[in-house]
Amino acid sequence: MRWGLVGYGVGGRYFHAPFIRAADGVELAGVVARAETTRARVREDLPGTPIYGSLAEMLGSGALTPGVDAVTITTPPATRRDLVLEAIAAGVHVVADKPFTPAAPAARELARAADDAGVMLSVFHNRRFDADLRTLRGVLDSGRLGELWRVHSRFDLDEPLLLEAGPDGGLLRDLGTHLVDQMMWLLGPVAAVHAHLDHVDLPEGRTDASFVLDLQHASGVRSYVSSSKLNHLAERTLRAYGARGSYAVTSADVQAQAVFAGEDPAADRVGWGYDMPENAGVLRTAEGEERVASAQGAYFAFYEQFARACAGDGPAPSPADEGVAVLAVLDAARRSAGTGRVEPVERV
Repeated sequence: MRWGLVGYGVGGRYFHAPFIRAADGVELAGVVARAETTRARVREDLPGTPIYGSLAEMLGSGALTPGVDAVTITTPPATRRDLVLEAIAAGVHVVADKPFTPAAPAARELARAADDAGVMLSVFHNRRFDADLRTLRGVLDSGRLGELWRVHSRFDLDEPLLLEAGPDGGLLRDLGTHLVDQMMWLLGPVAAVHAHLDHVDLPEGRTDASFVLDLQHASGVRSYVSSSKLNHLAERTLRAYGARGSYAVTSADVQAQAVFAGEDPAADRVGWGYDMPENAGVLRTAEGEERVASAQGAYFAFYEQFARACAGDGPAPSPADEGVAVLAVLDAARRSAGTGRVEPVERV
C-alpha cells in the first residue's frame, strides 16, 4: 500500500514516518513538506523519498506524481480539516492526526464525507498500541480481577514548552484525547463525565494545562484520567481495581523515548516496544503478588491494521466514528469544568 505523509514536524518525523516504514505491506511513497529546512530534513532522514510541495501535487497522476493509496495528515490542527476533505475528495484513504477536530460536530462532518466517498478514515489514536495499555488489557481479559470496578490512568509530562496554547489547544485536546480514547477502548462508551481543568493565561489565550476527569462508562465501570504538563513531574501510572484484586504499574513511555533516541522500529520489529523488566506491573489477588511482564507496544501495528482494513480484511483502528465519540466526551468535559456538574455525553 503506497502511503503519503503530509507534514514533517515532530509528529510526522517521529510518530509517523518510522512506523509507516516499519509496517508490513506498506511503502512510504512520499512526503509533503514546504519549508526548505523541512525538505532538507526529509532528504537527510529519508533519502530517495519523493518530496511534494502540496497535497494536490502528491495526489496527482503521471510520471512525476505517481499518486498514493492513503495519506496521513499530520499538519497543525488549523489546516487539518481542509486537507482531510481534499484527500477524501480524491478518493484516497486517510489517517488524521489528533486532535481530529476541535469539537465533535466538526469531526462528524469529516466522518460523513468519508462514508459518502467510500474511503477509510481513522484518527491516529496510536496509544492504543502502548505497551502498558496492552499489558493492562491482557490482565483485564484474563478475568483475574473479577468484576471490574474502576481504572485510574495518570500521565504527567514535564514539557512546558510543548503545551499547545490558546482556546483551540490545551492539554485536554492533546494528551487528553489519547487517555480518554484508551479508557474507551478498554471499557466501552462513556455516558457522563465530571471534569476539573487547570488553566494558565498565555499570550495566545487562556489554555488548559492539566486536568482530572471522572468518566462514567455505560457498562457501569468508572475510569479516572489525569494529566499535567507544567508541574515539573513526569510519570505514567495505571491502576485497576476489581472484586478479586488489583493491578498497578508505573511504566516508561517506551516507544516515544526510543524514537527520540534515534532508534528505528524497522531495525528490530520483534524486539521493539517492550518496557523494561524492572517496570513490570504487579497483579495482587488472594493468591498473592505476581509480576506481569510487558506486552509489546507497536505503533506500526496501527498502520498494518489500517492497510488490512482498506483491503477489506477486518476493522480499521480507531475509525472516524470512534474519534467523534472521544471528542464528544471532551466536549462534555469542558462543559462540566464550566458548570461544576456531571455532564452527559451527547450523541453527535
